Amino acid sequence: MNYTTLISTSDLAEHLDEGNWLLVDCRFDLANTAWGREQYSDSHIPGALYAHLNEDLSGSVIPGSTGRHPLPSPEDLAKKLSAWGVGRDTQVIAYDQGGGMFAARLWWMLRWLGHDRVAVLEGGWQRWQQEGQQVNCDIPSPKAGSFVAYPRDALQAQVADVIACQQDASRCLLDARGADRFRGENETLDPVAGHIPGALSAPFMNNLGADGCFLDKAALRARYLGLMGDKNPADAILYCGSGVTAAHDVLAMVHAGLDEPRLYVGSWSHWITDPSRAMALGDG
Repeated sequence: MNYTTLISTSDLAEHLDEGNWLLVDCRFDLANTAWGREQYSDSHIPGALYAHLNEDLSGSVIPGSTGRHPLPSPEDLAKKLSAWGVGRDTQVIAYDQGGGMFAARLWWMLRWLGHDRVAVLEGGWQRWQQEGQQVNCDIPSPKAGSFVAYPRDALQAQVADVIACQQDASRCLLDARGADRFRGENETLDPVAGHIPGALSAPFMNNLGADGCFLDKAALRARYLGLMGDKNPADAILYCGSGVTAAHDVLAMVHAGLDEPRLYVGSWSHWITDPSRAMALGDG
C-alpha cells in the first residue's frame, strides 16, 4: 500500500522495519532554530533522519528578493534526497512535533519534484510518544539512493498568478496563517502586517481536531468547499507567511479528495518585498 497524504501511528509502527521506507523528523521552532535538531538528538522514531527547515527544506534567502523560506533548486534538493537514500520506490514518512505544519512542507516539496509516495504522520511526535511507541537516539547512516527530480511547476504559483487570481472572481486566494495575522493584528515574523487583498482567511490549525490530528475527510471537504463556494479548488492559490503552513492546507485539501490547488511559496514574506504591491488589513 502506498501512503500519499497521511499515515496513522499504528500503521507506521507496523512498517518500521520496511527496507524501502524513510522517516524524516521535521521538528522545528521558528523562534529557536536549534530546538528541533536538539530534540531529535535526544530521541526520535527509530530510523528517522533529521531535516532542518532552514538548512534542508529551504534555499538561500536573498533579502529584499525572496521570502523567508524559498525553495531550494530542484537539483540541490534531488542531491539531498539521494543522500538520504530516497529512490523512486521509497515510501517517505514525515513528522514533526505535532500537527504537521513543518512535515507538510517536505510532503509538498516531494510532490513538487514528482514523488507521490510521501505522507505525514497523524499527530506527529507528540501522539507517537503518548502511545508509548518505539523511540531511540541512534543516528542512522542511510545508503545513498538515486533520486531523479521531475519538477511539477504547475503546483507553484508566482506573483503574476496571484495577481491574475485577484482579478478573476471565479478563483480563490486562501491565507493559511492565523486569523490575527491575516487581519494584521499580531505580526511577529514579518516587517509588514496584513494580507494580500482579496484573500480569504483559512488558518491551517483549523484542519486539526482537539487531538492534534486532521479532521476526517468529510469535515475537511466541507471546510474548504464552504470557504470556496462554487469555485474550483484546482484554480485556488494558497499562501501563508513563507510557504510552510500553506502546504498544510494543500495537504488537507488533497487528503479530502479535492483537486490540488497551487502554492505561492514566497507567500506574504515575498509579497511585501515590493512596496508597490497592494496590502490589506482587517477581515476584508
